[in-house]
Amino acid sequence: MVEYPTQHNALNVPIADCRGCPLRGKTLLRGRCMPADTCVTAESGRQIDRFFRVNPELAEHYLHDKFWERRAIAVRYAPQKALLDMLSDDDEVVRRAVAYRLPHVYLKQLIADSDREVRMTVADRLAAEDVEQLVNDQDYLVRLTVAKRLPVGRLFRLIRDPDVNVRKIVAERLPEVSLGLMSQDEAAEVRRVIAQRMSPEEVEVLINDPDWVVRYLVVQRVATDVLVGRADDPDADVSAAIQKRLSAIFQDMSEEDQPEH
Repeated sequence: MVEYPTQHNALNVPIADCRGCPLRGKTLLRGRCMPADTCVTAESGRQIDRFFRVNPELAEHYLHDKFWERRAIAVRYAPQKALLDMLSDDDEVVRRAVAYRLPHVYLKQLIADSDREVRMTVADRLAAEDVEQLVNDQDYLVRLTVAKRLPVGRLFRLIRDPDVNVRKIVAERLPEVSLGLMSQDEAAEVRRVIAQRMSPEEVEVLINDPDWVVRYLVVQRVATDVLVGRADDPDADVSAAIQKRLSAIFQDMSEEDQPEH
């Protein structure tokens, strides 16, 4: 086949030369493609996508095309059974497209893919009981996806994850009875989540936390008797919150002592 260079119109839209297209006598004559608009030959993602949208039955024939974007777009429309040969494609964008469409049973073959977005897609699509296989992934964004999908009973694997964002997700999902395991987390952001979720009976453990926001959250939820003698907190907002709660208690007690008329 003779190849003709792609031209561009006044709007800089690629226009492929139909003379070099093997489909010239098929899709063009049937009105199923159009230069500068719906074309598989032009190196234009939009035109290629429109072409396969109109002619999805031809996508499989382009899965091994030399142009990476043509392969990646063809993956969206080709039959799933034809995608198994694409698991080791040289281009990561193609493999990402494969990861989006591949039947779940084959996703495990991409768990160790070199591209993090491929692994993120795998983590997002794997069955919940299988996603734990990515719990030690080197990239925090992959582990973040894992933390959002991992069954609650398996979140313990990520309690000491090196990334604070991952641990925050764990703190948001961990069962209430297990929150104490993260009450001494090194990151204040994590402890703030814990302070809001622990039961009023257990949150007292954070009453002396070095972070004033954590202490402020604790003050709102802890039993009032725990606050007695703590109104001199070094932070003005925390001190004011303590005094406000204690004042409300003393006010109630004073009203109870008033004689009835």
